[in-house]
Amino acid sequence: MAQCDECGQHENMPYKCRMCGRTFCGDHRLPENHSCPGLNEWNDPEGVFDSGFDDSVNQQGRSSSFGINTGTGGPLAYFRGNMTFVFLGLMWLTFIFQYGIAPLVLGIPTNSLEWFNLFTLNTANPFYVWTWVTSVFAHGGFGHIAINSIVLYFFGPLVERRVGSKKFTVLFLVTGALAGLAQVWATILTEPGVFVPVLGASGAIAAIMGVMTVLNPNLRIYIYFILPMPLWIATLLFAIYSAFTSVIGGIGAGGVAQLAHLTGLGLGLLYGAKLKRDGERAPQELQFGGGGRGGMGGRRF
Repeated sequence: MAQCDECGQHENMPYKCRMCGRTFCGDHRLPENHSCPGLNEWNDPEGVFDSGFDDSVNQQGRSSSFGINTGTGGPLAYFRGNMTFVFLGLMWLTFIFQYGIAPLVLGIPTNSLEWFNLFTLNTANPFYVWTWVTSVFAHGGFGHIAINSIVLYFFGPLVERRVGSKKFTVLFLVTGALAGLAQVWATILTEPGVFVPVLGASGAIAAIMGVMTVLNPNLRIYIYFILPMPLWIATLLFAIYSAFTSVIGGIGAGGVAQLAHLTGLGLGLLYGAKLKRDGERAPQELQFGGGGRGGMGGRRF
């Protein structure tokens, strides 16, 4: 029985990395999962071993000034390690489609029923499956999408590097959809007959925040790039605010999907606990701007 050089776990069937020669468990056998120094020496100009979106492929790649990986291996290779930026791009493209193309080109007035059924997960049509996805990328205004984008920009790449692009993609889409569904169905049960649309990436972003909180609760963040605070305190304050507001003013108090916040955060904490049991670790310092009314939540209007 060997011991993993990354997490210390005893492994009956250990893996030996062909790039650095060290021994690892199944969770850390891939070079990118144990920060293999051999990755820095990898040179594959034609990308012959690259299979595009497959996280199991070893690739050096390059990184732009914005943190975007630009590896070899064809167009699909650009998605690996960059799904945070893909989601950011989809959010802003959806925003343009919501308030530009839909009303001006397609003749779908903003806030019309047809518009709601395209971009929001709402209580009138909760079984419109496409809205489970479109509602995650749609937003209720410039401030809403701007703040969500800032938080995703700083937290997303950290989590994506730890879990891989495939798992990160599933995490973002599933938690975003489940957070919206929780908000909508809770409203249907507590306020039958009331039309409530929900939209925004905040449930998914809260989940990402939850994952980071478990992996490194003492991660230092800078609220508004000024106020230093351990991540666990910021997460706790966020949870307390959402819970307290829900109790006092309802799950949609202030035009914000408070229950979606709590659902996304809870799912992220659970997934983070699983990752921690698997020996995942996280970075030590981070700067981000966040907060603000409706900034970390799907909007209800």
